[in-house]
Amino acid sequence: MSDVNVQHIRDTRALSALTHPLRRQLMDLMKLNGPATASALSQATGQAVGNVSHHLRVLADAALIEEVPELARDRRERWWRLVSGGVRWTHTDFEHDPAEAAVADAAARLLIDRHMDFVRGWLTDRKGEEPDWRDGCAVSTETWLHLTPDEARQLAKELTALLDRWASRPIPDDGLQRRPVFAFAHAVPATP
Repeated sequence: MSDVNVQHIRDTRALSALTHPLRRQLMDLMKLNGPATASALSQATGQAVGNVSHHLRVLADAALIEEVPELARDRRERWWRLVSGGVRWTHTDFEHDPAEAAVADAAARLLIDRHMDFVRGWLTDRKGEEPDWRDGCAVSTETWLHLTPDEARQLAKELTALLDRWASRPIPDDGLQRRPVFAFAHAVPATP
């Protein structure tokens, strides 16, 4: 995903909308499957259509998704799609105001919890997976590095570019079965 197709979140309304668990799930479904209706998203999430519609409006108000009227078959049908191929944000955009910094801190914690929920889910459910998916498809790796701030930024760019390259590649039409795989990376200054 080129940086041109990435939406940079700089306001707390969008950040708050982005970190709600159901809203994030709706965005993930649209990222994986393309535009969708509230009804289709309701079926995929097990949520009531009215609840999904409410959360879609919140995402639209935060400029994270938009309507796609050209896909509608009639006036009642409403289709939605992501505004961009991805979203990014940084704490420094929110540090100028203590209330906004608190929202950014809470958002970061919620997103890390979400990341870990996917990992925990895999650890819980992996025994029910086909052997081919259990053998080497999940990775956990860590290391300690000695970096300057510029080197840490370069590492972040390279990690992001690697994940973006895989996320934006065309899916080959080769008859092989593919399924969603969640990949994330964190690199933070820390002390052992």
